[in-house]
Amino acid sequence: MRTLLSILLCSLSLQQAFAGNGKLMAGTGKINITPKTDQKIHDSVYARSLVLEVQGQRLAFVSLDLPIFTSDRVVEACKQQFNIARVILSSSHNHSAPMVDNKINVSESSPFQPYYEAQIIKVVGEAVANMFPAKIAAGKSTFPQLGFNRLIMREDGKARESWIADDHYRRENPERIPFGPVDPELGVLKITDLANNPKAIVMNYAMHADIVCFNYEVSADYPGVASRKVEASFGDKVTCLFVNGGGGNVESLMISPRKSGPDDTSTKTDYAPMERTGELLAWEVTKLARNISMPATGETDIRYKVDSLKFTGRYDSKRIFNVHLITMLINNNISVAVCPGEMFVQFQLDWKDKMKLAGVNGFMFGYSWSGGKWPGYIPDVRSAALGGYGADGDNLIQVGAGEQIVTKHLENYYKLTGLIRSSL
Repeated sequence: MRTLLSILLCSLSLQQAFAGNGKLMAGTGKINITPKTDQKIHDSVYARSLVLEVQGQRLAFVSLDLPIFTSDRVVEACKQQFNIARVILSSSHNHSAPMVDNKINVSESSPFQPYYEAQIIKVVGEAVANMFPAKIAAGKSTFPQLGFNRLIMREDGKARESWIADDHYRRENPERIPFGPVDPELGVLKITDLANNPKAIVMNYAMHADIVCFNYEVSADYPGVASRKVEASFGDKVTCLFVNGGGGNVESLMISPRKSGPDDTSTKTDYAPMERTGELLAWEVTKLARNISMPATGETDIRYKVDSLKFTGRYDSKRIFNVHLITMLINNNISVAVCPGEMFVQFQLDWKDKMKLAGVNGFMFGYSWSGGKWPGYIPDVRSAALGGYGADGDNLIQVGAGEQIVTKHLENYYKLTGLIRSSL
């Protein structure tokens, strides 16, 4: 049996930090990762990469039109082949990616795994091969919400998911009631060359990518639509990465009817809600990106801290979750909390409020794996008490894990600023 001391020592051994200031280099890539499948393909799924380098230290961000994707092989290959210090794999949490036996497959035992890995390694290599002197800046905007909180309080004081109806509430929220909390704010990181020509855009928005869930066809859902439309609005001269936020309990207000199974011919998938949601998001991303002012020079300060926390299962103390985190600070005004799993939106709101107090632009990159065990849903304590899908369940992480994750990010942010003296 592992002792608390051994767990703490293991956690400490992972802690690493980097601080560098200098000329920023960046590179991007885009590749189709749709495998050979018997499924009908409505639209293909892609991997998009962004590599940033300061003082020889390279970070790779990869956005994936997949449900959940982790791979130690990708991390090791990128380190060996391209000298990438850290790889961040951000899944859109797409529910209409290529299926295995008509089921969403999120395990590394998927027969598609080797193909995905090869394509991801290739697209990171593409970004490294096309590095250019760059600048980076960020911005945010708020617009009418696209999603609602799918865990809805009922007459008995407990919460239930939106696809469960009762005497008062209709299944799947057809009236599009904007239940909350949600985060209506959109975040954008903009990367340009030294002449301020946009080269890459990272859009950060917190909402489930399951508008066409159970369509039994391959589609990148609304993130794919949004990414394509943003790229088109810039003449296909930019690569647009979608990074989900704390969207674990946020559902789209517009959805398509769900089929009961692959042989259901009576239910027709409606792709219009997916297209419209992606279009609305792309419009806001494009408008925001065009209005973001860039620094005068490419001189860039990047600091980050790698850490981990160990948790048990909520009901099974023998179940261990090794959660890897990366806290980043860019140019002293952009902070990024990189979190694996499905963080509930309350954590994103909390993190951003804390960063506003610190005077910086705070971003939460949810569904973003950089190592360790995928933790699944991460509800806040109140949501865990109220219950509902993702808030209570036998396989969930221990109660309070999300609060500890945000606190660790906050601690590491202040260590990066130097306000908390680090002993490491």
